[in-house]
Amino acid sequence: MQSVEFYRDEFISYLEGKVETKEPKNLYEPINYILALGGKRLRPVLALLTAELFDGDYKNALDAALAIEVFHNFSLVHDDIMDDAPLRRGKTTVHEKWDINTGILSGDAMLINSYQFFESYADDTFKELVQLFSKTAIEVCEGQQYDVDFENRDDVTIPEYLKMIEYKTAVLVATAMKMGAIIADTSIENQDLIYQFGRNLGIAFQLQDDYLDAFGNPETFGKQVGGDIIENKKTFLYLRAIELCDSSEKEMLQHLYSIEPTNPTEKITAIKTVFEQSGSVEATKKEIESYTQRAFSCLNQLNLPEERKDVLRIFGENLMKRTV
Repeated sequence: MQSVEFYRDEFISYLEGKVETKEPKNLYEPINYILALGGKRLRPVLALLTAELFDGDYKNALDAALAIEVFHNFSLVHDDIMDDAPLRRGKTTVHEKWDINTGILSGDAMLINSYQFFESYADDTFKELVQLFSKTAIEVCEGQQYDVDFENRDDVTIPEYLKMIEYKTAVLVATAMKMGAIIADTSIENQDLIYQFGRNLGIAFQLQDDYLDAFGNPETFGKQVGGDIIENKKTFLYLRAIELCDSSEKEMLQHLYSIEPTNPTEKITAIKTVFEQSGSVEATKKEIESYTQRAFSCLNQLNLPEERKDVLRIFGENLMKRTV
């Protein structure tokens, strides 16, 4: 097996070879723009790594990895429109750089493109990959709708929130890994275990993202710090704070999440103070650790040599230490 950096470089090289500027330019330039913005390339890297983990050839997983990455970026383009987000990975979002209609149409084209990449696989593998991908794509849409619905609800529970981030974020990580396992033709048991590893790691990843949205470094995070607070998104930090703080703090927190102040910075500062003083920050960190350990439990059950498991264990540990 190779290093994570090797798989990332190989994927980026493959991606760049597939990107081309075609007519109409106003459809394809935004696609090329969002795909070139970088990011961690977490999902495609995991697809390639997993294929070799189970004695497959990572090159055979490149098209599946590309499908995952294009779909992921399609969802980001549309999410940014729904959230009216000004920045993505530290750069202007597609709908801000062009316009909303362009963002919608270019995103639609990306969704269709993502399915086209599976056409290189043999019939049986194609069917397995597309069935898994379609199931996941619907779950991502369901997760996004839950996210939107929660903004207007005052009774969101932590189990509901965890389900939302599982669908919106974690299932795509899990699917990337299971696709690598399918392409490597490993056992059904290994496919299911690696899916659960990715699912739990994906939930931990999103909880970490929630934490960084409030407490990350704006120079390294790549998005507007405090964006979730400005949007009144009821993240795990908020929901745990509601459970932990006293009645007066709870009332203040609920009030702050019901207004759009003229000075968003003051709102962000006040809410972050409640998160810290209530114990919500520490509770969130513990939840991140809990899901990371659940992922490692699945990893331990895989029918693989220990040195191969260590590659994923180190990857998971590094992911949870990230600042971006």
